[in-house]
Amino acid sequence: MLYLASKSPRRQLLLSKITSNFRILNTDIEEIPKANETPHEYIVRVARDKAYAARKLINDNELVIAADTEVILNGSILGKPADTSAAVSILEKLSNTTHEVITVVVILGDELYQVINTNRVTFRKTTKEERLWYCDNFSPLDKAGAYGIQDAAAAFIDRFEGSYSGVMGLPLFDTRELLIKSGVPL
Repeated sequence: MLYLASKSPRRQLLLSKITSNFRILNTDIEEIPKANETPHEYIVRVARDKAYAARKLINDNELVIAADTEVILNGSILGKPADTSAAVSILEKLSNTTHEVITVVVILGDELYQVINTNRVTFRKTTKEERLWYCDNFSPLDKAGAYGIQDAAAAFIDRFEGSYSGVMGLPLFDTRELLIKSGVPL
């Protein structure tokens, strides 16, 4: 059996596009960067911590898939906003800039497999009214960088390079390759 260690409805939806044979495991881990930890080190650590936390809840011979997605602007992790005001502020920072969206996927079985999926997203210049409208009408609080590429924030995006599903939170091509390496029949 394959277990997805994620509360994210987007990850659940994306994984269901390549396999229906999985169960959800909710794990709570601390998602706070450590001193002197680079954004890449942080994202890898969090994805691995989720996998190991889930592994403690199941049998050792079952597979766990876990992921973490972060938005990085000028070398800093923007994270998930604490409230609507923070979401509007994050969207203002992203306005008229290019940022990275990095998703790390980990599969833990007899071995640990991992992939780092890096994407570049460029926002057009947005107005305060657009940012407020978005935050009032969508759910920015549960999303890294306060936006979802799959919803109305897509209208903020001038262009992106990389994986659409990676920006959403689970790069399907990379995930499929890891599952095959792990022996999961697809």
